[in-house]
Amino acid sequence: MAAETVALASDHGGFELKEQLKKELASKGYQVLDLGTNSPDSVDYPDFGQALADAITSGKASKGVGLCGSGIGISIALNRKKGVRAALVHSGLEARLSRQHNDANVLVMGGRFTGIEVAKDALNEFLTAKFEGGRHTRRIEKLG
Repeated sequence: MAAETVALASDHGGFELKEQLKKELASKGYQVLDLGTNSPDSVDYPDFGQALADAITSGKASKGVGLCGSGIGISIALNRKKGVRAALVHSGLEARLSRQHNDANVLVMGGRFTGIEVAKDALNEFLTAKFEGGRHTRRIEKLG
């Protein structure tokens, strides 16, 4: 069985955290699709949010991780694309619930506000939790 592909994208504010999470994913056997940015030099988060949204909707990756300074900007950029359900989280519990109740396919965090241990916990919860379906399905269907 081929390894699940997880796409990562960040602006300069999320670059350091992206690099650390990239290593974490590889150590757990995931195929990593790094969509940039590739340095801490200033860039525009909408460009990287769009690249990540395209990777999810095209099937190049089954799940994604979006990062910017606060997580807010890239979250907005990601959620503009139909079929993307990006959840800005601050804890492992929120990450798990985003999958179980909202069938989120992109985890979003703020690189300037999220410590590495919290980020790793959120990433693990996001990748291992399953959508519960049931009453949540009709709600997801209303999103389009």
